[in-house]
Amino acid sequence: MLKVGILVSGGGTNLQAIIDRIENQEIKNAKIVTVVSNRKKAYALERAKKHGLSTSWISPITYETREAFDQALIDHFQALEVDLVVLAGYLVVLGSRFINAYRNRIINVHPSLLPAFSGDGFYGLRVHEAALERGVKVSGATIHFVDEGTDTGPIVAQKTVEVLETDTAETLQKRIMEEAEWQLLPEVINQIAKGQLEVRDGRVYKKKLI
Repeated sequence: MLKVGILVSGGGTNLQAIIDRIENQEIKNAKIVTVVSNRKKAYALERAKKHGLSTSWISPITYETREAFDQALIDHFQALEVDLVVLAGYLVVLGSRFINAYRNRIINVHPSLLPAFSGDGFYGLRVHEAALERGVKVSGATIHFVDEGTDTGPIVAQKTVEVLETDTAETLQKRIMEEAEWQLLPEVINQIAKGQLEVRDGRVYKKKLI
């Protein structure tokens, strides 16, 4: 059984998509053992509690150094024997200490087709505003493993979404969540739970199961 720890900062719509897929058995051999937020009042924590999931508030503002914060996260996840860390709308940059502890075991969802519209400052509506400003005809979402860079880790999966002439940043964000993020993230977790993915030399490969 794959033990999943989820990091959240906001409303938790991606978290809800994962919960729903686990409950209806679309994701098999995986369970959420903890949902952690850097924001005490994040609605994602309420979503988790409604489904009987364990929640915690671990924030960098309560630690003297970022290293101490990273270690607190490590201690929390290791105590629960977490196998996979999922960033589901998490707005804190993880330090190298945490990344090293969970190397190739942290995945993130980014609301664009990486490497487009990524890096420092590109999160939330800003990603979609940039896409519209550039005039792209398609956008989408990417699931990637997390490394020390910002949105630079090995890409696992991508899904495209058409950009409409009438789109605003808000409508594009909503459609990418519904058509791409909420589909891709549970699918990737399911593949990892089945042991279908591995990272070699900075690239992701899908194993053929016998």
